[in-house]
Amino acid sequence: MKTALLTAGFSACLLFASSSTTVSARDVAGPDASGVTLPLPEVKTAGVTGRTFKDSTPPKRQWVKPPAGAPNVVVVLLDDVGFGAAGTFGGLVPTQTLDQLARGGLRYNRFHTTAMCSPTRAALLTGRNPHAVGWGVVSELSTPYDGYIGIIPKSAATVAEVLRQHGYATSAWGKWHNTAVWESSVNGPFDHWPTGQGFEKFYGFLGGETDQYEPALFDNTTPVQRSDKSGYHLTEDLADHAIAWMQQQKSVSPDKPLFVYFAPGGTHAPLQVPKPWIDRFKGQFDQGWDKVREQIFARQKALGVLPADAVLTPRPKELPAWDSQSPDEKRVAARLMETYAGFLAHTDAQVGRLVSTLKQMGQFDNTLFIYVVGDNGASGEGGLHGHFHEINSFNGITEDPATLVKHLDEIGGPNSAPHYPAGWAWAMDTPFQWVKQIASHFGGTRNPMVVSWPKRIREPGGLRSQFAYVSDLMPTILEAAQIPVPKQVNGVVQQPVDGSSLVYSFNTPEAPSRRRVQYFEMIGNRAMYRDGWMASTTPTRMPWNVLNWGPSTLDTARWELYHIDDDFTQSRDLALQYPGKLHELQTLFWQEARKNKVLPLDDRFVERLSLTNDTSQSQERPSLTAGRTHFVYYQGAVGIDEANAPNLKNRSYAITVKARIPTTGAEGVLVAQGGATSGWSLYVNQAGVPVYTYVFAGRRTTLTGPARLPAGDAEVRVEFRYDGPGRGKGGTGKLLVNGQSVGEARVERTVPNLFSINESFDVGTDTKSPVGDYPRNYRFTGTIDSVAVDLQ
Repeated sequence: MKTALLTAGFSACLLFASSSTTVSARDVAGPDASGVTLPLPEVKTAGVTGRTFKDSTPPKRQWVKPPAGAPNVVVVLLDDVGFGAAGTFGGLVPTQTLDQLARGGLRYNRFHTTAMCSPTRAALLTGRNPHAVGWGVVSELSTPYDGYIGIIPKSAATVAEVLRQHGYATSAWGKWHNTAVWESSVNGPFDHWPTGQGFEKFYGFLGGETDQYEPALFDNTTPVQRSDKSGYHLTEDLADHAIAWMQQQKSVSPDKPLFVYFAPGGTHAPLQVPKPWIDRFKGQFDQGWDKVREQIFARQKALGVLPADAVLTPRPKELPAWDSQSPDEKRVAARLMETYAGFLAHTDAQVGRLVSTLKQMGQFDNTLFIYVVGDNGASGEGGLHGHFHEINSFNGITEDPATLVKHLDEIGGPNSAPHYPAGWAWAMDTPFQWVKQIASHFGGTRNPMVVSWPKRIREPGGLRSQFAYVSDLMPTILEAAQIPVPKQVNGVVQQPVDGSSLVYSFNTPEAPSRRRVQYFEMIGNRAMYRDGWMASTTPTRMPWNVLNWGPSTLDTARWELYHIDDDFTQSRDLALQYPGKLHELQTLFWQEARKNKVLPLDDRFVERLSLTNDTSQSQERPSLTAGRTHFVYYQGAVGIDEANAPNLKNRSYAITVKARIPTTGAEGVLVAQGGATSGWSLYVNQAGVPVYTYVFAGRRTTLTGPARLPAGDAEVRVEFRYDGPGRGKGGTGKLLVNGQSVGEARVERTVPNLFSINESFDVGTDTKSPVGDYPRNYRFTGTIDSVAVDLQ
């Protein structure tokens, strides 16, 4: 027999050998022994190859195994939850799973995110600062500059890729939002989808949000329809799939550790949750956001998540007082907040199902469970009064509270897509200033975190106050798994990891913070932290003014200064007292900004959000539709998101469908875009009659043909003549069958900016909420040869 074989990997990363003895990587001299180059080399003996098996000795192969005792890793990342929402950290919303994990683990009260979702997720997965990996902002606002392109470079392999190559089973569930808009179509490319970034399994949605009842779902890279289960809700569905995957993995490969990245849509708008969860909170927020903020602050002090000398910061002058709201506005706002509370409690309960499954399988004690309560602060993007349908805010539609009061019980249900008022976002960020998008202040960037690992945390139930940042999680996970940060992955030299492992804090409560420096920047809002001091710009553009941001204020920014070691909540501006310290931090910001590709600063919002697909505009990002005026689609082309579909807004257009009608007749959707709130559809009803319908902000215009489509070849065409120039003007629609006009109708207002955030363009069906008067997924029963769209 040969002597003990070489092994590759790190520390306890053992491989099978041909003899009864094994050696660890640290005992082996030679390249790749440290495991910092991935993939790990294949190791085998030469064996002996004779003429037949009788005189041959097979080679012995060594297969990659994870380090001995490597833990399972579960990372839960909620969405748009502020510091003061969860009951575990003093909020008024009970979070029983978070409570349970905190009792058996640790609470972190100085953990920071980036102020917006995609950058936080990129930093979490890569261990680098967000701009350094191309994610200075969400993909919908991307620009061609390296820090804002919206593509994770190959030089920044994700923690999933590293774990996978060290023998972990890897999975992602829920929200992704780290694929560039122009790569998010069903045609890919798929390099930057979850399955191209180290995750062997993905089930969820690509964009920033989705409808909880009619989600835009992918299974790996294949678009799929949600189940027809009665009472369907996406968060429950995600938990179902994640649990089934974990059970399957441990049934077949019990010794293979799991990496589960569970990122549900809760509590990002639309705020949607089963009504019983909303009703649990009925009347609990009638006192309004000013009083709720005081109540949360008192609870935070009582729980010890704030220091005794922490100060409650005042309401900014830009937000209205609760008492200034009309009775109808108060009733609507209170119900919207009840919906948010139900959504958060429901989401936490689904996380609890993951915990229960790990315990049932005997896996929980050796699971590093990281629960991050929000990827940024609470969202003020619902405007000053909230919305029944959030898409209205992007289209400049003001909803009437007196009308909404009549529909209170519908809020949170499948006929709504609600968002709460900005005043509630401010309350959910208690005790800090500001909200999501504001990277200069902790209301946008400080989120609760709980870490549980029963096998390794010796004194559970503690509080940790080391200054930490989301990029610290990747190195934390690798250290816990005894896996080194790689220097080369798949032939690409890796850029330095910016994060610092938090394992040092697990069993040393008073250990000093290892993170001494961290910049913050989001849409021009910026800050610089060093050694207990923080310089912050004063926000001038309010996140609740979605469409009216005004001119740039980058050149006139005012700076504030806080000594946060003595001022936990950023309540005392010391800029005038310590101008030298302020200048020092301002200078450091520009150094860090250049180093991390933060430059050029850009505080535009609406301009970058534009979906006009006009490459002459300033965003100059790639587009699948730019420069095209003629499009042809075929049956089965479904799930095309709005950014990658023809842009029919603010212009004239024609849609021509060539179809074949069987002798028995046909029905179903020919082509549709958008959803029940805003969209259009060309379909054939149950009587076989062609119908064109256009809906905007709940106002519907329908044009129905006079007769059943005849059997055989048929051409159904819509011609829309726009009233422009300008945005959101009206127009006239004409319906034609086989070249003959069969009707004409007037549309008084059209969608100026967005049909939807998560609905799609579909040929042969309508895959999400129905635009027209027909059932969901209303498939055409004839044959569609082509759908042509011509833009003028």
